[in-house]
Amino acid sequence: MELLDIAIPILPSRSVSDTVAFYKRLGFEGGVHACDKGYAILHRGSVELHFFTHQELVPAESSVGCYIRVTDVESFYRACRAAQLPSSGIPRLTELENKPWGLREFALIDVDGNLVRIGQVIAP
Repeated sequence: MELLDIAIPILPSRSVSDTVAFYKRLGFEGGVHACDKGYAILHRGSVELHFFTHQELVPAESSVGCYIRVTDVESFYRACRAAQLPSSGIPRLTELENKPWGLREFALIDVDGNLVRIGQVIAP
């Protein structure tokens, strides 16, 4: 198997156990790290997110975010919709849309105010 260069976002979390529970609702697997209870590693297919404890984090004031490019944005979006996240407040989920910059994407704001944009390149 050929390994590719990748970047893995490391996002803040007020409680990694609460963050793990939230992301598991979205189809992620993994959990709190065995050697560090203040750190979590989660994955969904080839997507991997890491979280570290930041107890002073104020979700409404967070400016943290990342972009995840996937090959099947529809299935990722369906998993997020199945979690019945609201369209306003924290957490929240935006609609899946074709954007003028050539991506089909949506945004997820998680329980800690982290902005996670998820998108797929639209064929020209």
